[in-house]
Amino acid sequence: MAFFRVGIFGYGGGPSSIPLVHKEVVDHYGWFTDDEFGDLLALGNTLPGPIATKLAGYIGYRIAGPFGMINAILATILPSILAMIALLTTLSMYKDKAWVQGMTKAVVPVVGFMLAQLTWQFTKKSKAGMGWTQAIVIIVLSLVLMEFLKVHPGIIIGLLLLYAWFGTWGSSKKKQDEYVKASGES
Repeated sequence: MAFFRVGIFGYGGGPSSIPLVHKEVVDHYGWFTDDEFGDLLALGNTLPGPIATKLAGYIGYRIAGPFGMINAILATILPSILAMIALLTTLSMYKDKAWVQGMTKAVVPVVGFMLAQLTWQFTKKSKAGMGWTQAIVIIVLSLVLMEFLKVHPGIIIGLLLLYAWFGTWGSSKKKQDEYVKASGES
């Protein structure tokens, strides 16, 4: 049902359905924490293909194995397939009507707000994990790289994953060295 609701209400494609997936998976069912979902989203964005089906496939597999994966993917894509057949047939008959054009334009701000809300939630999590200074530097650097230098988001996410991994590994190694040194002195 979680992915069926996402499939029905996820208007605007995969990225616009991410807040809905988050609401179902983290808030409603509690299958993932915010941090786990953030990690999954970052990893899913580095892989090719539609994000909604990647999220559904992985989450379904993790919750209920291969059957869960198939169920989650079908629940995600079937509403869109059925809606496209029905709506495109109807909209093609009325595409020049003002109400149809207005309806399509009215959805854009709602999707934009949903994405902004998810961005703010991730920004607060970033602040909690690394502090405002480092979070803002990474946000601004990512903005500059993507918007002005046209670097693909997957490359940026990959670089940030490497930075986080080596940064964590380095601090873990330092703590381990301090522990060994303290153990040897006592």
